[in-house]
Amino acid sequence: MRQPVQTTIAERLRLKAAELTAAERKLMATLFANYPMAGLASITEFAREACVSTPSVLRLAKKLGFSGFPAFQERLRAELSAQLQNPIAKHDRWSADAPDTHILNRFATAAMENLSGSLKLMDHRSFDAVVALLTDRRRRIHIGGGRITGALAVYLTTHLQMARPEVTLVPAMPAMWPQVLLDIGKKDVVVVFDIRRYDARMLEFAASARERGAKLVLITDQWISPIARLAVHSLPLRIEAPSSWDSNIVLLFMAEALVAAIINAAWPETQARIRELEGLAESVRRPR
Repeated sequence: MRQPVQTTIAERLRLKAAELTAAERKLMATLFANYPMAGLASITEFAREACVSTPSVLRLAKKLGFSGFPAFQERLRAELSAQLQNPIAKHDRWSADAPDTHILNRFATAAMENLSGSLKLMDHRSFDAVVALLTDRRRRIHIGGGRITGALAVYLTTHLQMARPEVTLVPAMPAMWPQVLLDIGKKDVVVVFDIRRYDARMLEFAASARERGAKLVLITDQWISPIARLAVHSLPLRIEAPSSWDSNIVLLFMAEALVAAIINAAWPETQARIRELEGLAESVRRPR
Protein backbone atom coordinates (compact mmCIF):
# COMPACT_ATOMS: atom_id res chain seq x y z
CA MET A 1 0.00 0.00 0.00
CA ARG A 2 1.31 3.44 -0.94
CA GLN A 3 2.64 5.53 1.91
CA PRO A 4 0.64 8.71 2.61
CA VAL A 5 2.15 11.99 1.40
CA GLN A 6 4.14 13.59 4.20
CA THR A 7 3.19 17.12 5.17
CA THR A 8 6.03 19.53 4.43
CA ILE A 9 7.24 22.02 7.03
CA ALA A 10 5.86 24.82 4.87
CA GLU A 11 2.43 23.16 4.93
CA ARG A 12 2.62 22.64 8.70
CA LEU A 13 3.45 26.32 9.17
CA ARG A 14 0.48 27.42 7.08
CA LEU A 15 -1.80 25.11 9.08
CA LYS A 16 -0.47 26.52 12.36
CA ALA A 17 -0.23 30.15 11.23
CA ALA A 18 -3.06 31.37 13.48
CA GLU A 19 -1.37 29.82 16.55
CA LEU A 20 2.11 31.28 16.01
CA THR A 21 3.58 33.95 18.25
CA ALA A 22 5.14 37.11 16.82
CA ALA A 23 8.62 35.57 17.08
CA GLU A 24 7.45 32.37 15.38
CA ARG A 25 5.88 34.36 12.55
CA LYS A 26 9.26 36.06 12.03
CA LEU A 27 10.88 32.64 11.78
CA MET A 28 8.22 31.52 9.29
CA ALA A 29 8.81 34.61 7.14
CA THR A 30 12.58 34.07 7.24
CA LEU A 31 12.19 30.42 6.25
CA PHE A 32 9.75 31.19 3.43
CA ALA A 33 12.08 33.89 2.07
CA ASN A 34 14.66 31.20 1.27
CA TYR A 35 12.93 27.84 1.58
CA PRO A 36 14.22 25.40 2.75
CA MET A 37 17.81 26.63 2.86
CA ALA A 38 17.27 29.23 5.61
CA GLY A 39 16.30 26.47 8.04
CA LEU A 40 19.43 24.44 7.28
CA ALA A 41 21.75 26.99 8.88
CA SER A 42 22.76 26.56 12.50
CA ILE A 43 20.09 27.27 15.06
CA THR A 44 21.98 30.41 16.11
CA GLU A 45 22.20 31.70 12.53
CA PHE A 46 18.54 30.93 11.85
CA ALA A 47 17.48 32.81 15.00
CA ARG A 48 19.77 35.74 14.19
CA GLU A 49 18.44 36.02 10.64
CA ALA A 50 14.89 36.20 11.98
CA CYS A 51 15.87 38.59 14.83
CA VAL A 52 14.51 36.23 17.49
CA SER A 53 16.01 34.15 20.32
CA THR A 54 17.32 30.60 19.99
CA PRO A 55 14.62 29.26 22.37
CA SER A 56 12.02 30.66 19.94
CA VAL A 57 13.41 28.36 17.24
CA LEU A 58 13.18 25.36 19.55
CA ARG A 59 9.61 26.23 20.53
CA LEU A 60 8.60 26.50 16.89
CA ALA A 61 10.16 23.13 16.02
CA LYS A 62 8.23 21.46 18.85
CA LYS A 63 5.01 23.26 17.92
CA LEU A 64 5.35 21.75 14.46
CA GLY A 65 5.65 18.26 15.94
CA PHE A 66 9.41 17.72 16.01
CA SER A 67 11.43 16.52 18.98
CA GLY A 68 13.94 19.31 18.45
CA PHE A 69 15.84 21.37 15.90
CA PRO A 70 17.88 18.41 14.52
CA ALA A 71 14.67 16.56 13.61
CA PHE A 72 13.30 19.78 12.09
CA GLN A 73 16.42 20.07 9.91
CA GLU A 74 16.33 16.39 8.98
CA ARG A 75 12.87 16.91 7.48
CA LEU A 76 14.06 20.01 5.62
CA ARG A 77 16.97 18.05 4.15
CA ALA A 78 14.53 15.35 2.99
CA GLU A 79 12.42 18.06 1.34
CA LEU A 80 15.48 19.48 -0.40
CA SER A 81 16.25 16.01 -1.72
CA ALA A 82 12.68 15.72 -2.98
CA GLN A 83 12.99 19.07 -4.76
CA LEU A 84 16.03 17.83 -6.69
CA GLN A 85 14.66 14.38 -7.50
CA ASN A 86 15.00 13.48 -11.18
CA PRO A 87 12.44 11.47 -13.23
CA ILE A 88 14.37 8.19 -12.95
CA ALA A 89 14.65 8.46 -9.16
CA LYS A 90 10.94 9.32 -8.97
CA HIS A 91 10.00 6.27 -11.01
CA ASP A 92 12.18 3.94 -8.92
CA ARG A 93 10.69 5.23 -5.66
CA TRP A 94 7.10 4.93 -6.83
CA SER A 95 7.56 1.54 -8.48
CA ALA A 96 9.13 0.11 -5.32
CA ASP A 97 6.06 1.14 -3.29
CA ALA A 98 3.49 0.34 -5.97
CA PRO A 99 0.59 -1.85 -4.82
CA ASP A 100 -0.94 -4.50 -7.06
CA THR A 101 -3.60 -2.22 -8.48
CA HIS A 102 -3.93 -0.73 -11.93
CA ILE A 103 -1.99 2.44 -12.71
CA LEU A 104 -5.28 4.22 -13.47
CA ASN A 105 -6.49 3.60 -9.94
CA ARG A 106 -3.17 4.55 -8.34
CA PHE A 107 -2.91 7.71 -10.40
CA ALA A 108 -6.51 8.70 -9.67
CA THR A 109 -5.95 8.17 -5.93
CA ALA A 110 -2.81 10.31 -6.00
CA ALA A 111 -4.58 13.06 -7.96
CA MET A 112 -7.51 13.18 -5.54
CA GLU A 113 -5.18 13.22 -2.52
CA ASN A 114 -3.19 16.04 -4.11
CA LEU A 115 -6.33 18.08 -4.68
CA SER A 116 -7.81 17.52 -1.24
CA GLY A 117 -4.46 18.14 0.45
CA SER A 118 -3.90 21.33 -1.54
CA LEU A 119 -7.36 22.67 -0.73
CA LYS A 120 -6.96 21.84 2.95
CA LEU A 121 -3.79 23.93 3.10
CA MET A 122 -4.88 26.72 0.76
CA ASP A 123 -4.93 30.26 2.13
CA HIS A 124 -8.21 31.57 0.73
CA ARG A 125 -7.14 35.14 1.43
CA SER A 126 -4.13 34.72 -0.85
CA PHE A 127 -6.34 33.21 -3.55
CA ASP A 128 -8.81 36.12 -3.27
CA ALA A 129 -5.95 38.64 -3.39
CA VAL A 130 -4.62 37.03 -6.58
CA VAL A 131 -8.10 37.17 -8.13
CA ALA A 132 -8.34 40.87 -7.24
CA LEU A 133 -5.01 41.57 -8.94
CA LEU A 134 -5.92 39.65 -12.08
CA THR A 135 -9.39 41.21 -12.27
CA ASP A 136 -8.07 44.80 -12.09
CA ARG A 137 -8.23 46.00 -15.69
CA ARG A 138 -5.82 48.84 -14.97
CA ARG A 139 -3.13 46.18 -14.75
CA ARG A 140 -1.49 44.28 -17.59
CA ILE A 141 -1.01 40.55 -17.01
CA HIS A 142 1.98 38.49 -18.17
CA ILE A 143 1.93 34.71 -17.70
CA GLY A 144 4.89 32.34 -17.98
CA GLY A 145 5.96 28.81 -17.16
CA GLY A 146 8.78 26.32 -17.50
CA ARG A 147 9.48 23.44 -19.86
CA ILE A 148 6.45 21.46 -18.68
CA THR A 149 4.32 24.12 -16.98
CA GLY A 150 4.58 26.37 -20.04
CA ALA A 151 1.52 24.51 -21.33
CA LEU A 152 -0.40 25.67 -18.25
CA ALA A 153 0.74 29.24 -18.89
CA VAL A 154 -0.66 29.00 -22.43
CA TYR A 155 -3.94 27.59 -21.09
CA LEU A 156 -4.38 30.31 -18.46
CA THR A 157 -3.40 33.03 -20.93
CA THR A 158 -5.92 31.84 -23.53
CA HIS A 159 -8.79 31.85 -21.04
CA LEU A 160 -7.91 35.19 -19.47
CA GLN A 161 -7.59 36.81 -22.89
CA MET A 162 -11.24 35.90 -23.47
CA ALA A 163 -12.20 37.37 -20.09
CA ARG A 164 -10.24 40.65 -20.07
CA PRO A 165 -7.82 42.76 -22.14
CA GLU A 166 -4.05 43.23 -21.70
CA VAL A 167 -3.11 39.58 -21.08
CA THR A 168 0.07 38.27 -22.73
CA LEU A 169 2.04 35.03 -22.70
CA VAL A 170 5.71 35.20 -21.75
CA PRO A 171 7.49 33.50 -24.69
CA ALA A 172 9.06 30.11 -24.09
CA MET A 173 12.36 31.34 -25.57
CA PRO A 174 14.45 33.27 -22.99
CA ALA A 175 16.04 35.21 -25.87
CA MET A 176 12.67 36.98 -26.26
CA TRP A 177 12.35 37.97 -22.60
CA PRO A 178 14.17 41.33 -22.79
CA GLN A 179 11.44 42.55 -25.17
CA VAL A 180 8.79 41.49 -22.66
CA LEU A 181 10.63 43.08 -19.74
CA LEU A 182 11.02 46.32 -21.67
CA ASP A 183 7.28 46.95 -21.41
CA ILE A 184 6.74 45.67 -17.86
CA GLY A 185 6.08 48.36 -15.27
CA LYS A 186 4.55 49.12 -11.89
CA LYS A 187 0.97 48.46 -13.01
CA ASP A 188 1.79 44.97 -14.27
CA VAL A 189 1.28 41.53 -12.74
CA VAL A 190 3.49 38.58 -13.68
CA VAL A 191 2.07 35.11 -13.02
CA VAL A 192 4.66 32.33 -12.97
CA PHE A 193 4.21 28.55 -12.85
CA ASP A 194 7.33 26.96 -11.34
CA ILE A 195 7.60 23.45 -9.89
CA ARG A 196 10.52 21.18 -9.05
CA ARG A 197 13.16 21.05 -10.53
CA TYR A 198 12.91 24.80 -10.54
CA ASP A 199 13.84 26.87 -13.59
CA ALA A 200 16.79 29.16 -12.80
CA ARG A 201 16.08 31.22 -15.92
CA MET A 202 12.49 31.86 -14.80
CA LEU A 203 13.85 33.01 -11.43
CA GLU A 204 16.03 35.53 -13.25
CA PHE A 205 13.07 36.71 -15.32
CA ALA A 206 10.92 37.08 -12.20
CA ALA A 207 13.67 39.04 -10.44
CA SER A 208 13.99 41.40 -13.41
CA ALA A 209 10.22 41.89 -13.57
CA ARG A 210 10.10 42.76 -9.88
CA GLU A 211 12.96 45.21 -10.29
CA ARG A 212 10.80 46.99 -12.86
CA GLY A 213 7.99 47.24 -10.33
CA ALA A 214 5.74 44.34 -11.34
CA LYS A 215 3.84 42.31 -8.76
CA LEU A 216 4.67 38.61 -8.92
CA VAL A 217 2.20 35.78 -8.39
CA LEU A 218 3.67 32.29 -8.04
CA ILE A 219 1.88 28.99 -8.59
CA THR A 220 4.22 26.31 -7.25
CA ASP A 221 4.53 22.95 -5.50
CA GLN A 222 4.57 21.95 -1.84
CA TRP A 223 8.35 22.43 -1.64
CA ILE A 224 8.04 26.04 -2.88
CA SER A 225 10.01 27.56 -5.75
CA PRO A 226 12.75 30.11 -4.91
CA ILE A 227 10.60 32.64 -6.77
CA ALA A 228 8.43 32.72 -3.62
CA ARG A 229 10.81 35.15 -1.96
CA LEU A 230 10.06 37.65 -4.74
CA ALA A 231 6.30 37.07 -5.00
CA VAL A 232 3.54 39.09 -3.35
CA HIS A 233 1.42 35.92 -3.34
CA SER A 234 2.32 32.23 -3.63
CA LEU A 235 -0.13 29.38 -4.17
CA PRO A 236 1.61 26.08 -3.21
CA LEU A 237 -0.01 22.91 -4.53
CA ARG A 238 0.71 19.19 -4.26
CA ILE A 239 2.05 17.51 -7.40
CA GLU A 240 3.38 14.01 -6.59
CA ALA A 241 2.10 11.12 -8.69
CA PRO A 242 2.99 7.45 -9.41
CA SER A 243 5.01 8.49 -12.45
CA SER A 244 8.46 9.63 -13.49
CA TRP A 245 6.91 13.07 -13.84
CA ASP A 246 4.99 15.24 -11.42
CA SER A 247 1.28 15.77 -11.93
CA ASN A 248 -0.09 19.06 -13.26
CA ILE A 249 -3.70 18.17 -12.44
CA VAL A 250 -3.98 20.40 -9.36
CA LEU A 251 -2.12 23.22 -11.12
CA LEU A 252 -4.65 23.00 -13.95
CA PHE A 253 -7.44 23.01 -11.36
CA MET A 254 -5.96 26.20 -9.88
CA ALA A 255 -5.77 27.85 -13.31
CA GLU A 256 -9.42 27.04 -13.98
CA ALA A 257 -10.48 28.18 -10.49
CA LEU A 258 -8.73 31.51 -11.04
CA VAL A 259 -10.47 31.96 -14.40
CA ALA A 260 -13.87 31.16 -12.89
CA ALA A 261 -13.34 33.58 -10.00
CA ILE A 262 -12.11 36.37 -12.30
CA ILE A 263 -15.09 35.97 -14.63
CA ASN A 264 -17.52 36.02 -11.70
CA ALA A 265 -15.84 39.09 -10.19
CA ALA A 266 -16.35 41.19 -13.33
CA TRP A 267 -19.16 39.42 -15.16
CA PRO A 268 -20.82 42.41 -16.90
CA GLU A 269 -17.55 43.50 -18.53
CA THR A 270 -16.56 39.91 -19.28
CA GLN A 271 -19.97 39.10 -20.76
CA ALA A 272 -19.73 42.06 -23.14
CA ARG A 273 -16.21 41.05 -24.16
CA ILE A 274 -17.20 37.44 -24.82
CA ARG A 275 -20.17 38.57 -26.93
CA GLU A 276 -17.89 40.79 -29.00
CA LEU A 277 -15.38 37.95 -29.33
CA GLU A 278 -18.10 35.56 -30.51
CA GLY A 279 -19.22 38.12 -33.08
CA LEU A 280 -15.69 38.50 -34.39
CA ALA A 281 -15.23 34.73 -34.51
CA GLU A 282 -18.47 34.36 -36.47
CA SER A 283 -17.44 37.02 -38.98
CA VAL A 284 -14.15 35.23 -39.56
CA ARG A 285 -15.95 31.92 -40.16
CA ARG A 286 -18.50 33.51 -42.53
CA PRO A 287 -17.58 33.02 -46.21
CA ARG A 288 -16.73 36.22 -48.08
